Amino acid sequence: MIRVLPAAWPVLGVRAFTTCRAGGVSQGAFASLNLAAHVGDHAPDVAVNRAILAHACGFSAQPLWLHQVHGRTVVDAGKPRAAPPEADGSFSTRRGVVCAVLTADCLPVVLAAQDARCVAVLHAGWRGLSAGILEAGVMALPVPPAQLVAWLGPAIGAGDYEVGGEVRHAFGAGAHAAFTATDGDRYRADLYALARLQLKSLGVRAIHGGGFNTFRDPDLYSYRQTPVCGRMATVAWIA
Repeated sequence: MIRVLPAAWPVLGVRAFTTCRAGGVSQGAFASLNLAAHVGDHAPDVAVNRAILAHACGFSAQPLWLHQVHGRTVVDAGKPRAAPPEADGSFSTRRGVVCAVLTADCLPVVLAAQDARCVAVLHAGWRGLSAGILEAGVMALPVPPAQLVAWLGPAIGAGDYEVGGEVRHAFGAGAHAAFTATDGDRYRADLYALARLQLKSLGVRAIHGGGFNTFRDPDLYSYRQTPVCGRMATVAWIA
């Protein structure tokens, strides 16, 4: 049986969660519910894991899996595609169309209208945040930002995420509070703080979630903890 971390938010008409590691068939470093096809796992095992997820959640079709590149492109998950599109987020205004991103330290962000008329899922590592993935996600949805609700899923905690000065410099001075100096030109970066700052500046007022740490949680994949590892999926759809 798979285990998930459900979005704790007030949008009753949208289902959203992040998967945990348990419940799949992958072996070794990928054990066991790895949902990524690009990390070196046995392809048939990934296919079985995706089928397990779909069956457990009652999906009528697979989520739109993306070729994630740490950018700001957000695509319509309801459009048929022959291959995973190069994008770091997807959105839908149709019931039952499942949006998804894969992560193992980067921050997954789910956006939905308060009345559940639309939803988006975004892959927001530091590169995506600095590139404007949250802005692109907000702009893709057909409602004013003040009518959106955000959920911040499992990501690496600030205490375990040391980065170089180039990461801090990729953000404006208004984001410097999200960085804590360590030694030399090194900083501990708070992805949750960065996302909250950006969402608030975009006009999104209702922000939920956060407080996870993939690096310290054995139920979650962490690239920083184990570079060869699987990926969790954060999925959301209008129910």
